Amino acid sequence: MEVLRKHDVVLETSTSRGLALRLRPMTEGDWEVLHKWNSDPDVLYWSEEDDIECWQLEDMIGMYRMVSERAYCFIIEAEGKPIGECWLQQMNLEEISARFPDKDVRRMPIMIGEKDYWGSGAGTAVIRALTEFAFLREGADMMFACAIKGNNARCLRAFEKAGYVFHSKEESSSEKCDHNIHLFLTREMFEANRKRDSA
Repeated sequence: MEVLRKHDVVLETSTSRGLALRLRPMTEGDWEVLHKWNSDPDVLYWSEEDDIECWQLEDMIGMYRMVSERAYCFIIEAEGKPIGECWLQQMNLEEISARFPDKDVRRMPIMIGEKDYWGSGAGTAVIRALTEFAFLREGADMMFACAIKGNNARCLRAFEKAGYVFHSKEESSSEKCDHNIHLFLTREMFEANRKRDSA
């Protein structure tokens, strides 16, 4: 794809501490800040399965454009500035989609690129907002958080706070960690959690 696929979805949410967050469409004007995050070894240590320490600009642009063909790609903003990215994507891992052939299965990669916001609760708030969008507006049947490194306690905790539970574990060829974890949430689990939280 020559340019990012456009969409007009904007989501607003906030952390438990009151930090306002806005998810707006990723655009062709975001390459500079995206490359900043995708050139930071600390950020990539947690966000990339492979032992990548820096994305080349053209490779990164091609990756986002390709993903956008089957995804809603967002920039996460806090206090009026970009702090990360995320997307809601049709499941593209055959080993998962093959197990649920009659289901609308999505996945949600997320990156908080500004390290000052690590541990702020932004990740959990974004996960909740995008999960609600997937189930309530997109009609998804299942959501997955795929290939989270087993030693990434912060990311695992953020998804678990949003209701996701363990699905499976797989070996990793990365030097960063010897295994990855898949978490998931079904529509039924999501609705039960909403009912419980509103009681």
